[in-house]
Amino acid sequence: MVPVFSHGIEAYFSELEGVLREFPSIRSSTLTKKVYNLQQGFIGGKIVFENSHSLEFAEVVNLERAGKVMYRYQYMDAEQNLIFRYDNAPHHPEVRSFPHHKHTLGGVTDGQEPGLAEVLFEISGMERKNN
Repeated sequence: MVPVFSHGIEAYFSELEGVLREFPSIRSSTLTKKVYNLQQGFIGGKIVFENSHSLEFAEVVNLERAGKVMYRYQYMDAEQNLIFRYDNAPHHPEVRSFPHHKHTLGGVTDGQEPGLAEVLFEISGMERKNN
């Protein structure tokens, strides 16, 4: 869930940038931000990790409502093969958590709306298991 920020969309963007600065295994990141008004905007980008895996993400946020308008977090290996993707595109009405869902190699499952920090922690946990 997107918390309601009394300081507006720029504060929300700054918080996400802080998350990226604090995460230890990020090799590089690129961000694109668009401010629509004081409470609405878009942020997206690509994060490359030390193992050459990557996370591409996008969020459209309206801080005056609960939840993101749109989100996608797509985690891929070094060859750009999907590991998982969270999104809220309304293309899987069969899942109980519609429109929220998670794509994995095993198919589509229920999913809740994550935040960037939650996705990064999930990736970190997966990487620890693989080492």
